[in-house]
Amino acid sequence: MDWLTYLSFGDAGWGDELLQGLGVTLGLALATLPVGLLLGLLVAALALFGGRLPRALALAFSTTLRGLPELLTLFIIYHGVGMGLNALLRWYNPAAGYLELSPFIAGVLALGLVFAAYSSEVWRGAWQALDGGQREAGQAMGLRRLTIFRVIELPQLLRLALPGLGNLWVNLLKDTALVSVIALSDLMRMANIAVGTTKKPFLFFLVVCLAYWLVCLLCECLLARMERRANRGYRTGGQAA
Repeated sequence: MDWLTYLSFGDAGWGDELLQGLGVTLGLALATLPVGLLLGLLVAALALFGGRLPRALALAFSTTLRGLPELLTLFIIYHGVGMGLNALLRWYNPAAGYLELSPFIAGVLALGLVFAAYSSEVWRGAWQALDGGQREAGQAMGLRRLTIFRVIELPQLLRLALPGLGNLWVNLLKDTALVSVIALSDLMRMANIAVGTTKKPFLFFLVVCLAYWLVCLLCECLLARMERRANRGYRTGGQAA
């Protein structure tokens, strides 16, 4: 069959290129995840516990990034940060050459900022759902604020925020396809190259659909298992059994 030939590995087919593109897609998502989680947690902490200026900055960050299309954010980071780096480099050394920002790094920065903006709202909601008496009890025991967060609050935050963060992770996996427009050799770009060469759009885009669907389905199953494990010992109302 022709479609088996197109999807085969080696010089005759595109199977190895698509598999390599899938690896880039997963690598991009996994590299973005810790950036978005940690930055989102920091933004949520500033929004809840910071002073007037930190709260205003946190609100402006989350509102702006959630209001912009992800593709526009990607273009701003890829071209804007690149231009800024070259301007700074020429200011330091006028004879310096042109520095091009890596598409992978630009993708991590752009998607990480967007993920952080959305995850900050998830973290903030989970933080507000915590019983404030636990924090006060920790302070009464003489525990430092960081110790209270690490020992008392963080485990509960993870349990409460897990469903929302899981949804954001699945969205992040799908948003990685946007990075193909800045020439990163992810799954979508490799499929586009294959389509341009073979003129078989339905075949390759169907393969891409199946690949994303299978990856997201696997993540959904894993997230459901993580939620069940995190909620062991808790009743539906959220109180410990």
